[in-house]
Amino acid sequence: MVRPVAVPTAAIILAGGRATRMGGADKPLQRLGSRPLIGHVMAALAAQCASLVINANGDPARFATLGVPVVPDELPDFPGPLAGILAGLDHFAAQRPDLEFAVSAATDTPFLPDDLVTRLHAARMAAKAEIAIARSDNIVHPTFALWPIRLRSDLRAALVEEDLRRVTSFFARHACAYADWPIAPFDPFFNVNTPDDLQRGAEILAARDAAVSRAAQSQT
Repeated sequence: MVRPVAVPTAAIILAGGRATRMGGADKPLQRLGSRPLIGHVMAALAAQCASLVINANGDPARFATLGVPVVPDELPDFPGPLAGILAGLDHFAAQRPDLEFAVSAATDTPFLPDDLVTRLHAARMAAKAEIAIARSDNIVHPTFALWPIRLRSDLRAALVEEDLRRVTSFFARHACAYADWPIAPFDPFFNVNTPDDLQRGAEILAARDAAVSRAAQSQT
């Protein structure tokens, strides 16, 4: 298990989308191996973060067995991931005032790196930036970012007063840094949007588990 970073950090798991490409299925609860997709994300973040919250709309009871608080979007009509991030930041401002930062992550990315939070903090501090964002193969992943919780006031104003929807448009208003990851043997930010992606995820999981097993055997 990865040790929590020196800067205690919360985690916002974004599960508020409508899963249109998954045929309307409840994507966070689609199973990959022995866990639902959201279970893989929770496991990765729980090892790195001081507290977790799930942003999800609809009946929160479907996540009851996970033992993590669920907060819905505060704004109507599914305005996108920024609304989910705002809901998470507001939650932690109220419930964990001791925490200054939160990392956001999508619920459909089962292979998150175990150094996600550490490297985002390092990138932010090295660049003296406000927000740090994940990137792999030079592709930016806007929903995987490290946020100062104090930015929630700016975020609320952008959403409510300006109807801002694009995550990258909000980033453009703040000093940002980027942390990079390789995509071999697989992209750690691979996301599952379709049944075909779920099958591809199963193949990656099997290959990863086999590699871990071989490494363990070589050390015995």
